[in-house]
Amino acid sequence: MTLFGLDSHSLLLFAAAVALLALTPGPVWVFLISRTLAQGRRAGYFSLIGVAAGVLLHLLLAAFGLTALLLALPWAFDAIKLAGAAYLLWLAWSTVRGDGFSFAPQPLPPVPDRVLLRQALLAAAVNPKVAMFYLSLFPQFVDPGAGSVLLQSLALGVVHLGVSALVDGALVTLAAVLGAQFARRPGWLRLQ
Repeated sequence: MTLFGLDSHSLLLFAAAVALLALTPGPVWVFLISRTLAQGRRAGYFSLIGVAAGVLLHLLLAAFGLTALLLALPWAFDAIKLAGAAYLLWLAWSTVRGDGFSFAPQPLPPVPDRVLLRQALLAAAVNPKVAMFYLSLFPQFVDPGAGSVLLQSLALGVVHLGVSALVDGALVTLAAVLGAQFARRPGWLRLQ
């Protein structure tokens, strides 16, 4: 079975790579967890919608940019593919070496829903992890000879958006459950 030139094996492999990205803690996780713990489940889900909008922005920029680049400079596609593979290797090496981020927790004041959406969209839009993911991984799965690069990129982006929404939604739900548990047990709040 193929979808816009992408075979099911490639889509499953891409979904697995996306799942690994989505399961990697980063600024978006910190944002979603902190908003959920500070303001509850509703704030977490509104933040999740904003994050999804930011990922969609990355998806569209990458899909249209990659297509335009391929049409203008066919050799550039191979260069992006090689640079993307090098970046993924660098990320793996950095992870093995232990170069991680550390985030200090801070109390958060209540924020209206529209502000949550805007903040989450901005958090996802400026997240370099997503931008570099698209630029490094899309070319590994897109085959210019198999059909429209734009449609293949959009299909991969929809897979990314779906997997990320599932993982981030589970994260928000878990944070909401834990937040409710902590609120009922003052000892846990002190321990935290």
